[in-house]
Amino acid sequence: MIYLDANASEPLRPAARAAALAALDAAGNPSSVHQAGRAARRILEDARERLGHSLKVRPQDIVFTSGATEANALAIHALGQGRPILVGATEHDAVRAAAPRAGQIPVTPDGLIDPDRLDALLADRQGALVCLMAANNETGVRHDIAAAAAICRAHGALLHVDAAQAAGRVPEDWLDLGAASFAISGHKAGGPLGAGALILRSAETLPLIRGGGQERGWRGGTPALPAIAGMAVAVGQPYDGEKIAGWRDEMAAFCLGLGGVLAGAGADRLPNTLCVAMPGLRADTQLIGLDLAGVAVSAGAACSSGKIAASHVLTAMGFGALASCAIRVSLPWNASAAMVPAFTRAYQAVMDRAAKTPKHEMFLT
Repeated sequence: MIYLDANASEPLRPAARAAALAALDAAGNPSSVHQAGRAARRILEDARERLGHSLKVRPQDIVFTSGATEANALAIHALGQGRPILVGATEHDAVRAAAPRAGQIPVTPDGLIDPDRLDALLADRQGALVCLMAANNETGVRHDIAAAAAICRAHGALLHVDAAQAAGRVPEDWLDLGAASFAISGHKAGGPLGAGALILRSAETLPLIRGGGQERGWRGGTPALPAIAGMAVAVGQPYDGEKIAGWRDEMAAFCLGLGGVLAGAGADRLPNTLCVAMPGLRADTQLIGLDLAGVAVSAGAACSSGKIAASHVLTAMGFGALASCAIRVSLPWNASAAMVPAFTRAYQAVMDRAAKTPKHEMFLT
């Protein structure tokens, strides 16, 4: 299997695996005061220190969660109290579901918010909470978070950033960007499934999940120590974005040569992400054909219970019917040059088979 679905979940990094396995041997509960509990607590706080160092944030501002979905929901719950909420039109469903009545910030055909439009929207919503992704999970398009944060400050607004796809892949001094909070995911960086974090500087504690007062009262429940330990290691691992971007661009050039349309072509994107729509050819046909050839990609987000439908991200970018014809190729941290010809051969075979198949069976009509 050639795995090209890293934005759904990165392969587990060896160092993260080792850290998780070591934490599995901790018999105590981090909240217990006896020796075993203190040993578990040391693992938890060492992970907090390590993650803070990697992200260049204060460890005391880190709240461990079950993943980025919970972290986003917690941020919106805590910071959105009594505030109007605005979300980008291409935000992840985790954010959209946590703020179902939020106003929407439209995007350009390249998937970027218009700063002037954001400024105008905030003029009528002083003190709002704005939610923007650092990098889109489907297209890889990266917003200018520092510029958005400056606009928010001018209107007394707060900015929450979903950094699930960016943390561990793009170097950022996150606090220097000016966001009030940001969410990360462990497994998107090559850590184990089941851990995430919210970085939040707020004096008022407004938990979404109540319990025994863990995480300074922000998140009840015994923490998933092995997943957290693995996440803290994974986020700080080296990531050769320049090399990966070169292989991504080779794949993109091949798809464009077949008549594909690249999403976010004019925007800064994650180095590993390629979203391409093939006019007329259904996304599920492409995905299944590639899967049968041993190449794993996705169609839209990977969080929709296996459903394949028109992407709301591409729809917001004005793709129209093409939104149902797009696949996402996302190279993993351990990508190799051999993945390029493997993908291009498989994709060419899908296109050749489509050309020989009756239109009503494989193509949109």
